[in-house]
Amino acid sequence: MAGRVLVVGSYNQDLVWEVDALPAPGETRAGLAFRSGPGGKGFNQAVAAARAGAATTFIGALGDDTLAEGARALARAEGIDARFETIAGIATGTAGILVDAQGCNSIVVALGANARLTVAHVDAQAEAFSNAAVVLAPLESPLEAVRAAMRLGRAAGARTILNPAPMHADLDAAALADVDLLTPNETEMAELLARFGAGHVEAKTLRDRTDAELAALCARLPVRTVVITLGDAGAVLAPGARPGDDAPVTIARVPAAVVRAIDTTGAGDAFNGALAAAWAACPDADPATLLPFAIRFAGLSTERPGAAAAMPTRAELETRFAS
Repeated sequence: MAGRVLVVGSYNQDLVWEVDALPAPGETRAGLAFRSGPGGKGFNQAVAAARAGAATTFIGALGDDTLAEGARALARAEGIDARFETIAGIATGTAGILVDAQGCNSIVVALGANARLTVAHVDAQAEAFSNAAVVLAPLESPLEAVRAAMRLGRAAGARTILNPAPMHADLDAAALADVDLLTPNETEMAELLARFGAGHVEAKTLRDRTDAELAALCARLPVRTVVITLGDAGAVLAPGARPGDDAPVTIARVPAAVVRAIDTTGAGDAFNGALAAAWAACPDADPATLLPFAIRFAGLSTERPGAAAAMPTRAELETRFAS
């Protein structure tokens, strides 16, 4: 399997405006700066995995337009083996992003061709799945295509990671059947708990709960392992409700890295891509031991503007956090 990461997901062209504060509903604010660059949760995660040191394959969909040409060139520049499906008559995905002076963001996504990625195209890449150590997917692609990716990854003996972002209305236990590791943030975790019968939990309270309390909540979800990402409060890993054949899952809490954040856009994608790369390098490792690497990688990504372009390299990470 040679440590390869395979990502199935979205490519968006990001349009980013810097503002002093995020506008309230109905308010118009003057932008301080504008930039455009590559994004999309799937492509961000693929770039993160590649820069974190993993051989990386990306499966996604593009329109038949000039943005698609740029996407293919960017994948080549990153050394990513891109397997794009071209959707005629549909635009390549785009995202409008507002970033305030504290690095917080507000995002609107027009998925375009991403929403048309077909199961047939995913299935046609069976050879790529057979060479993957880890298969990773967010939810900016059709759920059936994501389920196909998890199924093919599991059948090939790869580790499977689902990043449930953005949350999908039809995500259920059947859609999680082939998922080894689920990586929700606080908001997504609260939605998952409500969906799987754990009742109402305020997302903002999760970071203040004890490890035991969080582990009890993770145990309500029908997957092998759950990692809750908590922003500047780090991340917590705990076993889910589905047993596995490996050693028991270790409960772990890892603090956030100490960084000078200017833009949190793509930080969650940085975490997922780096985690996938670390797991691909050590497929038999306890995922808890991989969290510090992913946390630091994600933290360092916030020190630069942008999404895919902000991902650090493994060498930069090792230099910054050398002990």
